[in-house]
Amino acid sequence: MKVAVIGATGFVGKAILHELLDRDHMVIGIARHPEKLGFRHPGLSMKAGDVMDENFIAALVKGQDAVISAYNPGWSDPNIYQDYLAGAQAIQAGVKKSGVKRFIVSGGGGSLEIAPGRQLVDQPDFPAAFKDAASAVRDYLNILKKEQELEWTFFSPAILMNAGTSGKRRGVYRTGLDQPVFDKDGKSIISVEDQAVAIVDELENPRHIRQRFTAAY
Repeated sequence: MKVAVIGATGFVGKAILHELLDRDHMVIGIARHPEKLGFRHPGLSMKAGDVMDENFIAALVKGQDAVISAYNPGWSDPNIYQDYLAGAQAIQAGVKKSGVKRFIVSGGGGSLEIAPGRQLVDQPDFPAAFKDAASAVRDYLNILKKEQELEWTFFSPAILMNAGTSGKRRGVYRTGLDQPVFDKDGKSIISVEDQAVAIVDELENPRHIRQRFTAAY
């Protein structure tokens, strides 16, 4: 496939790039500073893009088979709540303008339900440093759920994404929808490499059109 990845130089975006390229997809990587990627590949074309400009995004992704967004304005952004919501909605609008139908968003796990009506981000022990970002991603998911034109999928990672698993690609995982997936030890964990595997598997074999799903070991 021809796939555009937004946020291509970020932690998650870079893992998605590697997984797509390893499977011989042709990729356009879009980032604020594409020179930060640190590697080249014959199947990859890097482009500088402003996610706040929906017309620019539309022009960049036009003609692709799918768009994967791993957009994150940056954990140090003091306005991360507002900037994430603005950027995510501009990306969504740009993809619609481009005519591309398949749209996958790599989001956060804060909106996963740990009990009926209780989301992870609202728990007292949720890390304060991530609360604004997690709240923004949760609120964007509620916006995306109203989208009827795009064939969208929203991915939430395991609660402990990459904790102690960095650099490990197992190629196996279990999936869920709105509740975290736990292992036999009661942990919800996955590496960023296997998060990328789950996302690219969904791209190649869609099972969650207009749904959120999650994955963990």
